[in-house]
Amino acid sequence: MAEVSLPTQQFVDIKEVRNGVLYLKQGGMRKILIVSGVNFDLKSEAEQTAILNSFQNFINTIDFPVQFFVHSRKVNIEAYLDKMRERGEKEDNELLKIQIGEYIEFIRSFVEQNAIINKTFFVIVPYESTTAAAPSAGVLSGILSRPAAADVQKQQSEHAALDQLELRVNEIADGIGQIGLRVTPLSDEEIIELFYNLYNPQLIEKKGLEITKKQ
Repeated sequence: MAEVSLPTQQFVDIKEVRNGVLYLKQGGMRKILIVSGVNFDLKSEAEQTAILNSFQNFINTIDFPVQFFVHSRKVNIEAYLDKMRERGEKEDNELLKIQIGEYIEFIRSFVEQNAIINKTFFVIVPYESTTAAAPSAGVLSGILSRPAAADVQKQQSEHAALDQLELRVNEIADGIGQIGLRVTPLSDEEIIELFYNLYNPQLIEKKGLEITKKQ
């Protein structure tokens, strides 16, 4: 029996990414917010209690579903090693040049045996939009006007859904901000990078895209 190879896109629920918004095939919308981390263990007991209480209060005020997501990924150090190689090539002191070369090999060997993992924290804010069918005013009228009316209604529905999604994003940002954390929405390019890494965990991250700089 012959095997049928299906495109990966058929298994992905995302229809498109536009203006920082994920549009799903079923009509829903999502915005992904990156959240700065906090070293909880370094906080005093009173500070830890305050953070937990603030987070509990924040959760209790939300009247819509949200998803908290932690993404762990291997850090790409190639750019750093390239800079060290350039530094070594420009070094006139032979001893320092040798030491830089040994340092590069040490870092490379260390990372191969002990992967450096970076954890990034996200909040996914959803909104499920629905578009009602436009009323019909006769066969001839429907033939002449339905496409334009449907397009207008679709645009109005999308704008209303985007407004509601933005209100939810602002509510989440305000609530997390009261805990002392920073929240920033991802751009189109950063969303693509995130899903690239999620669907290709065995590969090194794309070069030149660094979501974590926004934290």
